[in-house]
Amino acid sequence: MYKLGIDVGGTNTDAVLIDENRNVIADIKCPTSGDIYDGILAALRTVLSVSGVDKSQIRQAMLGTTQCTNAIVERRNLAPIGILRLGAPATLGIPPMVDWSDDIRQICAGSAVIGGGFEYDGKELAPLDREAARAFFLEMKAKGVQSIAISGVFSTVRNDHELEAAALCREVMGEDVHISISSEIGSMGLIERENATILNAALWKVAQRFTEGFAQSLADEGITNADVYLSQNDGTLMTMEHARRYPILTVACGPTNSIRGASYLSSLRNAIVIDVGGTTTDFGVIQNGFPRESSVAVTIGGVRTNFRMPDVVSIGLGGGSIVRQKPDGTVTVGPDSVGYEITKRALVFGGDTLTATDIAVRLGMYRLGDPAKVAHIPEELAKKALSAIGTMVEDAIDSMKVSSADSDVILVGGGSIILPEKLAGAAQVIKPQHFGCANAIGSAISKVSGTFEKLINYDELPRDKALEQAKSEAVELAVAAGAIRDTVEIIEVEDVPLAYYPGSTNRVKIKAAGDLAN
Repeated sequence: MYKLGIDVGGTNTDAVLIDENRNVIADIKCPTSGDIYDGILAALRTVLSVSGVDKSQIRQAMLGTTQCTNAIVERRNLAPIGILRLGAPATLGIPPMVDWSDDIRQICAGSAVIGGGFEYDGKELAPLDREAARAFFLEMKAKGVQSIAISGVFSTVRNDHELEAAALCREVMGEDVHISISSEIGSMGLIERENATILNAALWKVAQRFTEGFAQSLADEGITNADVYLSQNDGTLMTMEHARRYPILTVACGPTNSIRGASYLSSLRNAIVIDVGGTTTDFGVIQNGFPRESSVAVTIGGVRTNFRMPDVVSIGLGGGSIVRQKPDGTVTVGPDSVGYEITKRALVFGGDTLTATDIAVRLGMYRLGDPAKVAHIPEELAKKALSAIGTMVEDAIDSMKVSSADSDVILVGGGSIILPEKLAGAAQVIKPQHFGCANAIGSAISKVSGTFEKLINYDELPRDKALEQAKSEAVELAVAAGAIRDTVEIIEVEDVPLAYYPGSTNRVKIKAAGDLAN
């Protein structure tokens, strides 16, 4: 039995095959093409050719893709949507999408703020205005809108009105309508939660395209016995159906795949991971084998959101970063890059652009291309460039730490050949075998998870009993997502007191994860 992992990056599409004992059978890199499916097919065909495995023995296929992130950032392929907020009269002062830029705000075909929602203590703010909701859904149906975002005030405390509005939406617009409910996507904070829900609603066509495209690519290559999964941004997997319902959860799955892959390849469960690509370098943290989550609101493509995202810092440094020497003798590296054109434009490949990869080859750090083509680079210039690279990386390492103590550092990604072997702030620097395809490996070996999150008053339900029930709920959610019950473990427990709530109210969040059934 084999698992296939594919990760589509901005520069390369990586593919890996691992066996039932999690041994890497083959790993390859192919340039990412303008049409990502050409790149996926090329990577798929290459890894099958290199490995020589029987296609019928591939039982699981996992894809990590940046398609949703790119759609938001580039403002492309986003579907028109309707936005219904349940919060009148309390929230009329701040309309939906109030701080969105014009180039993305145009995805909204119509919005309405109607009566409904709850107070922070769960009391009804106003009854749900069903007639106003029905009128809005009829208007959206007339405009041909196929996706609706529904948000309610304090729906993370009580989502009764959101669920009632969603049921009414299906009744009016039909069962095929795509509905995104804010209580299932974001956390506390109406505007940020609503923003994440709007983005999720607008991504349904993108999700449909890459899920169907991946499935078709596998079928075209004769891989018909494999269960198909998508990587999500907490380092775990989700089914195709789940990905179509919550495409926003694939945003930033690339860095989390690399973090999971780095943890597996190095056998470290706590470390800083540096993933160097062709254009950017991502810094993340492994906590107990899983990516550390961000505790602050995250901005995606200029939109402020508060849904689950990994704690990742990115800098403009990669294997294709352009190196320049200024008139005063100082040397800069990046942030601009030759990207996927590195095999054409870098000096070692016969190009005319000095890149960070050329520097690594000139200093004998890695053998790639034709070293004779960079022999003319002055050693002083090369060392200055390496020093600049080291400074950029060390500053970012410091920003990821929560204490002054040195941390273990794991280098992964094809571009990590440009980094020095010793870094200030690192207890040890590890570059494991198969480091270049850690992202695809992370995709292939990922587990499935379930997360339970709710506000609980410990005066009404004692803490011990509340946490016990929450853990059971998280385990059941993981099993429902496809995890083998006996392998499920609790990987994160968090309860945060909310001082402005009545009694001893806490936000309880429990995450459980387990292995996929073979």
